[in-house]
Amino acid sequence: MRPFWIEQALFNDGDLAPALQGEQSADVCIVGGGFTGLWTAIQAKLQAPALDIVIIESDLCGAGASGRNGGCLLTWSAKFLTLRRLFGEDEAVRLVKASEAAVQHIADFCAAHGIDAELRKDGTLYTATSQAQIGTLDPMMQALEARGIHSYLTLPPEEVARRSGSARNLAGVYSPIAATVHPGKLVRGLRRVALAMGIRIHERTPMLDFSTDHPVVVRTPAGSVRAKKLVLAMNAWMASKFPQFERTIAIVSSDMIITERCPELLRQIGLADGVSVLDSRTFVYYYRSTVDGRVMLGKGGNTFAWGGRMAKVFDERSPYEAELTEALHSFFPALRETPITASWNGPSDRSVTGFPFFGKLDGAPHIYYGFGYSGNGVGPTYMGGQILSSLVLDQDNAWTRSPITNGPLGHFPPEPMRYVGSIVVRNAIRRKELAEDRNRQPWLVDRMLSKLANAAGKADKA
Repeated sequence: MRPFWIEQALFNDGDLAPALQGEQSADVCIVGGGFTGLWTAIQAKLQAPALDIVIIESDLCGAGASGRNGGCLLTWSAKFLTLRRLFGEDEAVRLVKASEAAVQHIADFCAAHGIDAELRKDGTLYTATSQAQIGTLDPMMQALEARGIHSYLTLPPEEVARRSGSARNLAGVYSPIAATVHPGKLVRGLRRVALAMGIRIHERTPMLDFSTDHPVVVRTPAGSVRAKKLVLAMNAWMASKFPQFERTIAIVSSDMIITERCPELLRQIGLADGVSVLDSRTFVYYYRSTVDGRVMLGKGGNTFAWGGRMAKVFDERSPYEAELTEALHSFFPALRETPITASWNGPSDRSVTGFPFFGKLDGAPHIYYGFGYSGNGVGPTYMGGQILSSLVLDQDNAWTRSPITNGPLGHFPPEPMRYVGSIVVRNAIRRKELAEDRNRQPWLVDRMLSKLANAAGKADKA
């Protein structure tokens, strides 16, 4: 089953790049044709036009996480406190600014290259849907304000309800530095631009294995690529391909539904622009409208994979479709009679810190990787492209000197502890947030267990 976004995008761009046949050579081989791989190739090619780059993709470009996310183009500003703890004050400020700049860079790139990604730079609302969530973002906002990088505005409750289209949102803060996109059209648009730049792309070409010699030889079912440098941009699939990364991420689903077109209803409830709305749960509810008048709603933290393996359910309709539909109707009672067009889910590569990490594979100076976007990859993958292209080009800059290129900053416990622990913590979070929804005091043990998943949230909270 193809997720809704990529299925829609393929209606207008259904051509396949040929599978790799025979022996080829390149300066750079990139494994993975999603946002990270495409942005890396494009940014490297822009800086070094003579560079010969080939991308191999096991399915279609965008068939992985890049074509099945919510299309919320967010920054790292709401995670400033965690960035500061991990990387220090100066680097945290730089990364926040870079993540905010990425929003405009993506918008400018789409405009310059005619990519109709339905990008609407209408900002984002972080809301509270229970009394317990009100004020939890205050320490984050105060820290940003103290450093002069504060883009958030606290809105009156009635304005929050109006901008979000739902009275369920009791309070909230708004930042104009965010956007929503059609992720399927964005990734297929990047693919088109990459091909036009002379970057070779081979879809339906899985990597079977590769040598770590210099040059590397990447073997595929019907051929091979000999390359001076190799970039592994496989995201959640890294855990199952490389044992050393199995415990660096937890693979967990993000599940989504999308309605039939209902533009008149959206005008009535006030959800009229491309603002993204995220509540203040650990595993947030997030929603946004689309250009053609639909509502997409999603929620992360549902299905956990065992041992870094890809669960079959990740390529099926969401098993949480009924729960998501109930949540949609809770936010928007007026949509109760509006049919659900599709549901889907996909693997999210959650790192211990909630941030991606980059580095050189086993210290090899010519093999690079980057993954662990933790459910916030639409914007940060542009930064991933900046990092990996800088490494490929042997540049000495703020990206190659950044501690974010030093590999994973922590590991999850081994199985079965990781899987069992994930389920225990997830269920504790659900009980805690259900109690808060009902204005009850959660159990102490649930509050304590919930803190173990603080990195999973979209924003740092008190």
